[in-house]
Amino acid sequence: MNKILGLDVGDVWIGVAISDALLLTAQPLMTIKRESNKIAYEKIHEIILENNVEKVVVGLPKNMNNTIGPQSEKVIKFAEKLKNKFKVEIEYVDERMTTLMAEQVLIEGSVRRENRKKYIDKIAATYILQSYLDRLKL
Repeated sequence: MNKILGLDVGDVWIGVAISDALLLTAQPLMTIKRESNKIAYEKIHEIILENNVEKVVVGLPKNMNNTIGPQSEKVIKFAEKLKNKFKVEIEYVDERMTTLMAEQVLIEGSVRRENRKKYIDKIAATYILQSYLDRLKL
């Protein structure tokens, strides 16, 4: 069965999460440092091939009034290139609160502030993917 990839695309870091084979749960996978788009695309492509991914769920950072701003446009541009390069389906999920939720989980888990950055993006990606998976079950 094919898995689904979840991405939290930022300017410096890309959080990556992956679904289980039954498409029930999302697990944090890794954080990719965006040294260059070329390297980021290569790493994502490796994950797609290794896990038989045919769909990628991308968090869309909408403004609080539900409009799309410059950051969303950057994310869409990145995701569309991913779709065209690797022939994967792209779905967008509103990610407005995911970073706050991820931060809260890390605080509750007593992760020190200086260590949170290591985890926050992949946990946000996990929330993005899990919210998509939960909608599939409805």
